[in-house]
Amino acid sequence: MTTPVVPAYLHLHASGELTARIAAARERLTCCTLCPRRCQVNRLAGEHGFCRTGRMANVASYHPHFGEESVLVGMGGSGTIFLTHCNLGCVFCQNYEISHLGEGVATPPGQLAAMMVSLQKQGCHNINWVTPSHVVPQLLEALGIAIDRGLQVPLVYNTSGYDALETLQLLDGVVDIYMPDFKFWATESARRFCGAADYPEVARQAIREMHRQVGDLVIDAQGLAQRGLLVRHLVMPEGLAESREIFTFLANEISPTTYVNVMEQYRPCGQAFKYPPIDRPLDHAEYLEAVRLAKAAGLTRFDEGDVARLLRKMQLFF
Repeated sequence: MTTPVVPAYLHLHASGELTARIAAARERLTCCTLCPRRCQVNRLAGEHGFCRTGRMANVASYHPHFGEESVLVGMGGSGTIFLTHCNLGCVFCQNYEISHLGEGVATPPGQLAAMMVSLQKQGCHNINWVTPSHVVPQLLEALGIAIDRGLQVPLVYNTSGYDALETLQLLDGVVDIYMPDFKFWATESARRFCGAADYPEVARQAIREMHRQVGDLVIDAQGLAQRGLLVRHLVMPEGLAESREIFTFLANEISPTTYVNVMEQYRPCGQAFKYPPIDRPLDHAEYLEAVRLAKAAGLTRFDEGDVARLLRKMQLFF
């Protein structure tokens, strides 16, 4: 039987380094440059930048989630904490009420810690921070408290990929599983759909740093992720050229054994109806082509869901 990997943050906490990281992260809130937006507002004083979040994180919901990747869900689910607002703000966000409309409540660190411990007690295999990029200091504060209360399951950093290198470096030795999206390859797509023309380059740098920290995804004998990188790519209408470039980057510049979830779930949400061609659902034929492109790029590890089953079927015909 595979020996479970001890969560990275326990080592950091025992050494005292986590306390130093918490202080350094909190100081960054005084002139906020936590994400590539670099708003430079004093969030400790209640000022708001692009993410509309001040001193405390806001939480929309927390619960065991059984709709995440198979390696996160297992039998007990992934312990998701949905954080309100977002530093990217895609016009098509499928959690638009949370990311754009601000659904959620201000949550102090002690309460955040209690959520994490509660999810662990419910049998969740990990704690899954959803859209955490703009609240890293608040989450680190809560993590320190949660560890003292017995937290010991892996941490998942579930992000859009729009992450500043300096903030990711604060998380080195804290996060066990990085799960970034890689949404767009083209600068114009990123500018049009999320007002962040620098997203493609930021995401490339961020994913390189994430992989440097945790490497390829390690999965235990029970099929559960313990440590490593898992990349999501949402296939979008008329976006196959960008999908090809993203898959090629992952295979050639990160690792051909990067664990990838090629996602078919795109549908128009939020303000997407104003932005052709993403004002329509994805055609299944486009998704099939994206799967073929991922394999052709040299990627070999896919989430054990629709993609993996589809690839096995495809092998029957070649």
